[in-house]
Amino acid sequence: MKQYNVAIAGVTGAVGKVFLKILEEREFPIKNLLPLASKRSAGKVIEFRGEELEIKELGKGSFSNIDIALFSVGGSVSKEFAKYAVDSGAVVIDNSSAFRMEEDIPLVVPEVNSSQIFKHNGIIANPNCSTIIMAVAIKPIYDLSKIKRIIVSTYQAVSGAGAKAIDELDRQVQKLVCEKSNDIECNVFPVQIAFNVLPHIDVFLDNGYTKEEMKMVYETKKIFSDADIKVSATTVRVPVYTSHSESINIETEKKLSLGKVMEALNNAEGIIVKDDFKNAIYPTALDSSGRDDVYIGRLREDNSLDNGINMWVVGDQLRKGAALNAIQIAEKLIR
Repeated sequence: MKQYNVAIAGVTGAVGKVFLKILEEREFPIKNLLPLASKRSAGKVIEFRGEELEIKELGKGSFSNIDIALFSVGGSVSKEFAKYAVDSGAVVIDNSSAFRMEEDIPLVVPEVNSSQIFKHNGIIANPNCSTIIMAVAIKPIYDLSKIKRIIVSTYQAVSGAGAKAIDELDRQVQKLVCEKSNDIECNVFPVQIAFNVLPHIDVFLDNGYTKEEMKMVYETKKIFSDADIKVSATTVRVPVYTSHSESINIETEKKLSLGKVMEALNNAEGIIVKDDFKNAIYPTALDSSGRDDVYIGRLREDNSLDNGINMWVVGDQLRKGAALNAIQIAEKLIR
């Protein structure tokens, strides 16, 4: 089997660490792995497949002889350095928002639109984590009937905001529970996240939605190549460490029986249905944490409109919502 030289830009971040884990778990055919990060982390060591590898500083000349570059850095850093990787001959799979809505750059969820992978010009964009999880869940239904409208509310884990957000939740819980102190410091989130729910992810836009919410709108249309899907999103941060949860309401063009929907979901790639309300069986964030599949439950017809389906969806946003999706793209690319 051919082997590939792979670089990870942002290897010390929350997603970067999961990149390492999944590449090892899935035995991706790597000849050489190059861990890249900021100057602050350069010189530190990471372990991969039993070897210690020194982290190098991300720079213009980092990508010589690299075949695939997995980027998990901020959008501005991706925009600055992805071009150097492409110029060096690498294919960039970028996890930031930098390229997602560029017309000539594929935005890919492999279970939905894998054919787009091969239309790249050196860069393939990974969608927003919440969009990925939703896209996987609704694709089997979309295949049964065109979807007219989606109302989605997300309940997003703090790790979606990075390692500093995890630390902030830890410190606040420590203060409130262990030290019995209300002296709470908020640096990552605008208000206390511990034991709280924040209807605010990313910046607010002039239309009253946040940037995170509009990402779900625009990205869903692009992934499904369907400008007519109407999407309204409310994105919420909750004091959970890993896995995003989503309440999704779908209106389809055709009337679909619940049995038909259930059958399609049970047969779909990357989905586990966990749905037995009589015995209080439904998926939670803990069920999906550390796992690759998207979990679906609480399936029911919407009693307020015709052709409506309600569902509860959970997925590990660091795995399927980020690192795994990118690696699945790379796997299809090399095949």
